[in-house]
Amino acid sequence: MNRHDYAFPFRIDAVSGQAAQTSYEAHVEQMIRQVLLTAPGERVDLPEFGCGLRQLIFAPHSDALDTTTKLIVTQALNRWLAGQIQVQSVTVVSPTTTSAQGQLLDQSQLVIEIDYVLIETLSNKSLQVQVI
Repeated sequence: MNRHDYAFPFRIDAVSGQAAQTSYEAHVEQMIRQVLLTAPGERVDLPEFGCGLRQLIFAPHSDALDTTTKLIVTQALNRWLAGQIQVQSVTVVSPTTTSAQGQLLDQSQLVIEIDYVLIETLSNKSLQVQVI
């Protein structure tokens, strides 16, 4: 498949003078990040849009926070991107461990790993979102 979509954030490509484009897979990753990092109420035209993860980084890390985060992320992605992805699993990386990339995490950040199926291509994908 050779599908291309608009890049996020929207910008003009310096070479072509047209709206910048990106591959479909990268576009879906950008949409996932946009859903997760947008706070509900932040968009005037769509006040319910978003997930509000940035509010959770101020809570003390616990099993309850992990469970709540998984639930919030799963519900937001299923609501806003149901036609694009099928969420397989959501994992919250503990700040006392290291991430999949080997980085030591501190208490002031929240790292979420999402495994999903890209519906259009039926390919398994994984994405890590870091909230600071």
